[in-house]
Amino acid sequence: MRPRDLQVIGPELAIKWDNGSESFIPLEMLRRSCPCAECKGEADILGNVYKNPDRPLTPSAFQLVRFVVVGSYAIQPVWGDGHTTGIYSFDYLKRVAGENSPA
Repeated sequence: MRPRDLQVIGPELAIKWDNGSESFIPLEMLRRSCPCAECKGEADILGNVYKNPDRPLTPSAFQLVRFVVVGSYAIQPVWGDGHTTGIYSFDYLKRVAGENSPA
């Protein structure tokens, strides 16, 4: 599934999917779900995850300045605090959006 449209609406990323469904992901949740090695750590060949200590996030960390489409499979957000290394595949975005859905 691919996004047909992505827009920041207030404190959320609104996604219109190509099947007509919509998702709304709070920007704070999106940032805290960043899949990059700096945020989630890196695994070695044995599966051990190495990660730096969590650093406190300032309010600018949750401001989505813009995003870049990566190929035909992902977006790369640019956050207000300068963080740019997370690449969110469309499948990953859908999973994060599902975590925000009411049960």
